[in-house]
Order: sequence, then C-alpha cells, then structure tokens
Amino acid sequence: MRVDKYLWCVRYFKTRNIATKACRKGHVRIKDEIVKPSREVYPTDELEVRKNQINYKIEVLDLPKSRVGAKLVNIYCLDKTPKEAFEKLELLKDSQKYYREKGTGRPTKKDRRELDEWLDPIKKQEKDTENDR
Repeated sequence: MRVDKYLWCVRYFKTRNIATKACRKGHVRIKDEIVKPSREVYPTDELEVRKNQINYKIEVLDLPKSRVGAKLVNIYCLDKTPKEAFEKLELLKDSQKYYREKGTGRPTKKDRRELDEWLDPIKKQEKDTENDR
C-alpha cells in the first residue's frame, strides 16, 4: 500500500491529497529517509510523520483495505510518539498566550510600555533611577 494512502486510511490526515502533499514536502520518513507518496509501506515499518509541530512515530502493524473508523485505527498502527512531544506543544501554546489574549485587539501605548518593562526589567530600573533624580 502507498504511504500516502496508508496515512489517510489510518486517519492521520483528513484527505489523501493532504497526505500526498505532506510526503512531497518531506514531512514523512521511513527509517530516517524522506519518502515519496508512492513508496510502499509494509508491516513492521516505522514511520515518522511531522504534523502540527509534532513528530509522530508510528509502527505499521497491518495494512487496511480501505479507510477505517477511528475505533479500529489501533488494529493497523501503533503510536510510539513520546509524551514529551505533546508537552512541548503545550508549552509552545502557553508561551504564545502570554503576549496577548486572542480577540483583545492591538495593544495600547500603556500596554506596550508595560510589556517592554516586563520583558526587559533593566530598562525599568534605569527609568526608576531617572525619575528619582
């Protein structure tokens, strides 16, 4: 079975076209080799798929005849992705939130000054010493 079709069948990609594009961009590897979408997949192959900033590690257990339901995916593949990858993604999401909450618009001048002071406390100390003079 083709690697793009396999990834679509086991629901790692919503459409086969997206799976094909991921292969062409080099987001899919077998044994640390970038593969083309037409590369054949066999049981016991280990795939590495980069999706949503996570490197998923998948072991092929069996080949499905067609796209399978979500409950049956575990029969055809084994997910060996380390937990640290998901924790890293959560940290990345949290680090993006500290700057500005979504939907609050552009920062005002006051917000901008507070952010600058928070990010660079040395400047704040210099301003405080200037104001005391």
